[in-house]
Amino acid sequence: MEQRNAFGGRVAIITGGASGIGAALGREIARAGAHVVLADRQLELAESVAASIRSNGGSAIAVELDVRELSSMTRVLQTTLDRFGAVHFFFNNAGIGVGGEVAEYEPRDWDDVFDVNLRGVAHGIQAVYPVMIRQRDGHIVNTASVAGLLPTPGQVSYSATKHAVVGLSKSLRVEAKRHGVRVSVVCPGVIRTPLLTGGKYSRLKLQDLRGEKLEEFWDRLRPMDPDVFAKKVVAAVARNEAIIVVPAWWRLLWLVDRVSPGLSLKLMERQFARMRARFGAAAAPPQPLERHVPAESAPRERGEL
Repeated sequence: MEQRNAFGGRVAIITGGASGIGAALGREIARAGAHVVLADRQLELAESVAASIRSNGGSAIAVELDVRELSSMTRVLQTTLDRFGAVHFFFNNAGIGVGGEVAEYEPRDWDDVFDVNLRGVAHGIQAVYPVMIRQRDGHIVNTASVAGLLPTPGQVSYSATKHAVVGLSKSLRVEAKRHGVRVSVVCPGVIRTPLLTGGKYSRLKLQDLRGEKLEEFWDRLRPMDPDVFAKKVVAAVARNEAIIVVPAWWRLLWLVDRVSPGLSLKLMERQFARMRARFGAAAAPPQPLERHVPAESAPRERGEL
């Protein structure tokens, strides 16, 4: 009932809404009665998710979005306003990652992750926040990660952007309150999405890339089903929680890091040693990511959190 009261008849944009966490959030928010806009580079996949939501009695549309381009974000916003007249929730969710050691990085490994995970979040806020200020109403929900709360060797560029998103969200929450706008940050633990084994636009700089070996590694951290995750997140958003950590057991590691940073680093050193023993470092440079292609030339796709 709390979720339906918070979301019923409201309008929510979800970036990275074609799969994984974004699609699960879309399904759950639609069940709570919201009009959902699934924004993604994988337009065909987003349309499939939207069609599934509509077939189950929900309200959803899909629109193409490349979060790296502010103009793309403003087009999504305008489409939403033209269709629904307002935007009440903005889930800033799209993201990618590079797995492996910084010693193996190339400059583009920093650029690609920063462009999507940090600049993309800024673009979303730049577009949507002024509208919410004018409305004197709205809720921005940025997806970070427990990698934004803890040291995360093997995912340094990803961790850097997620720490930045946590800091951005906490600071903006204080600023936005006087405008009637709420801000939360979601810090997922390990969620069973395509990102665990690479994702569409992420990449892994590891020698042994067999999917079953990666899945076995992640299974030890008890991945949560994305639909279960979405239920918990939507409930927390309805309560206007500032920092949402799901699954809840990751809060213990976060507590350890705050109380004893030295112990937290020791624990991560052990985890990193196990990871190196299991996967090693990259044997050769990876193939380049596909770069931005204008919408009029070809469709865009995305990687998700």
